[in-house]
Amino acid sequence: MQITASMVKELRERTGAGMMECKKALTETDGDMDAAIELMRKSGQAKADKKASRVAAEGTVVMMISDDNKHGVILEVNCETDFVGKDDNFLKFSQDVATVALSQSPADVDALMGMNSGSDTLEDARQALVSKIGENIQVRRFALVNSQTGVLGKYSHGSRIGVMVEIENGSDELGKDIAMHIAASKPACIDENDVSPEMLQQEKDIFAAQAEASGKPPEIIEKMVQGRIKKFLGEITLLGQPFVKDPDKSVQKLLSEQSAKVLSFHRFEVGEGIEKKSENFAEEVMAQVNQTS
Repeated sequence: MQITASMVKELRERTGAGMMECKKALTETDGDMDAAIELMRKSGQAKADKKASRVAAEGTVVMMISDDNKHGVILEVNCETDFVGKDDNFLKFSQDVATVALSQSPADVDALMGMNSGSDTLEDARQALVSKIGENIQVRRFALVNSQTGVLGKYSHGSRIGVMVEIENGSDELGKDIAMHIAASKPACIDENDVSPEMLQQEKDIFAAQAEASGKPPEIIEKMVQGRIKKFLGEITLLGQPFVKDPDKSVQKLLSEQSAKVLSFHRFEVGEGIEKKSENFAEEVMAQVNQTS
């Protein structure tokens, strides 16, 4: 398979490795991007897929919780510039969308946009706002939380990050504290039972390859891998993370002290996972050539 400059560029952005290393990895994996990343991580050339979620989209995250604290919605609406993201018309539209989502519980974004707010559908209102403001505006995603046994807590970091958490036996203060922690620490899931076997096996393979390169005996390698897996699970699971307001205490211990349990959480960050426009790659290559010549 022909390895193109755009493929090399993407791999560089996702790993932070050098251009030649990226091209070599893509060549060895026949252009398979994920396989190239894994190969580079095993060889130590890439620490992680760090830049896969570089973003450029602007907008806002809106959250609403019902008066009985049992129903909630978290929603992201995108625009093109930060200026429009702070515009009163854009913010009112975003609030209207969240209000409809909370009251009518649509199945998906398409169903939501077909629902009425006043005399017009939300899609009609969106198109009218696009015409008025002159920027592309999209309702990107939402999540509904309906709790039978718990209460809902939320935390907003400005308008760019929002977290909604469902807690059993938790107080309002605990709900806010846990939501704040999730906003700051970005756990992938609640506990290790929620980690997919595929993700766990992939990390084990990577850790094993890195440990074998040290030349240590198999029994030592096994202990090294188990230690790395334990650390990995502590980093990505909510319960395993040190609580941001008291790092000497894990989130699990904090919850246990209050006989509380996290049932679910949603963390939305504006533009998360949307690739942003980058500089001219040809110019970047020429700049590197000039530096080495």
